Amino acid sequence: MTLTTASRPDSLASVDPTGIPLEALRALQLERLRWTVRHAYDNVALYRRKFDEAGVSPDDIRSLDDIRLLPFTTKADLRETYPFGMFAVPMSDVRRVHASSGTTGRPTVVGYTAGDLDRWADLVARSLSAAGIRAGDRVHNAYGYGLFTGGLGAHAGIERLGATVIPMSGGQTARQAQLIQDFEPDAILCTPSYLLTIADALEAAGVDPRSTSLRIAVLGAEPWTNEMRREIERRLDLVAVDIYGLSEVMGPGVASESALTKDGPHVWEDHFLPETIDGESGEPVADGELGELVFTSLTKEAFPVIRYRTRDLTRLRPGTAFPAMRRIEKITGRNDDMIILRGVNLFPTQIEEIVMGIETLTPHFVLELRREGRMDAMTVRIERHPTLEREVCEAAGVVLQQRIKVLIGTTVDVRVEEPGALPRSEGKYKRVYDLR
Repeated sequence: MTLTTASRPDSLASVDPTGIPLEALRALQLERLRWTVRHAYDNVALYRRKFDEAGVSPDDIRSLDDIRLLPFTTKADLRETYPFGMFAVPMSDVRRVHASSGTTGRPTVVGYTAGDLDRWADLVARSLSAAGIRAGDRVHNAYGYGLFTGGLGAHAGIERLGATVIPMSGGQTARQAQLIQDFEPDAILCTPSYLLTIADALEAAGVDPRSTSLRIAVLGAEPWTNEMRREIERRLDLVAVDIYGLSEVMGPGVASESALTKDGPHVWEDHFLPETIDGESGEPVADGELGELVFTSLTKEAFPVIRYRTRDLTRLRPGTAFPAMRRIEKITGRNDDMIILRGVNLFPTQIEEIVMGIETLTPHFVLELRREGRMDAMTVRIERHPTLEREVCEAAGVVLQQRIKVLIGTTVDVRVEEPGALPRSEGKYKRVYDLR
């Protein structure tokens, strides 16, 4: 059965996120949730099967709380239906396809109708506006183009905002640095770790990163701490804000931070309904408590998602810059990137937070896991600061080892490397290398 146009809400358009009353937003969410659930049930075989197995019908959704009746969607579901089994419209209505890298199995494939692409551009434009970018600004887009959603998703939003896009994509770091000098962009979009790599390239070219025209950086696609934000802002003399998204839900622009508050990305709740759950039991946790982030799309036509488990760990907080829209705290890690080392749970972002507090070390580090007899061990390989003597940096490595022991509660080895010894990020930075 194919859902008719008449069955849709009168409008799937965006609202004014600064002015919508909370009561009106909740009513809009319920209307769109009921449409989405019916749309998914009628047009996606996997959802129809999962709903039937759970004994739930689209007609059971009478309030927003009833979303808890619905089964979760996982990445395994997307891989099971590869490539197009999750699409809720005919392929003739799909205008674009994106996919994950598929490095850990089959890629997850997502699709967009013309309406989906239009709304996506609106939401990215809204996100960039919240970051302080304005029509007429020049924006250097260093997110990767291609099947990854970042490059093209950001590109459309920049144009929708009325700004000028410089579609550099990822890689060619020396050229990135040169074009930033030549084209004098007002803003840059990339991963936070890659912006530090670009700063290194500017310095290698004899350019002070603080002297460029850049005044805003919109950074996402990987977890990063407020300590890294401060390092980026200090090193490049700009305002750095967080943009959040994932391809399974839409791409960049699911949530974004305001440059005025810099207190976590606001979820654009007229298009996405967020929840947080206990990662083990699947039970909801209250706003303000740490949990796994779950999203239900409210306006997607080609690829609706119902209670998608992101594996990202965060807290839902009340809105500030956009009062009706809840915020998520900066993502501290993922259920599936937690390291258990000798009985202690830790995340790479915890190491990053400690590293950023030691001025004589750089943010370029990786974690190597190995097996020593019956025990797991971890080495933090970190580059020394290029302007400081090695002895000073070796001493800082000892401080890092001690602080990890005190603050996290586990013992690690620390190896101080020469500048440039570790791989540089051109996209999402790989922090953990499991050699076990």
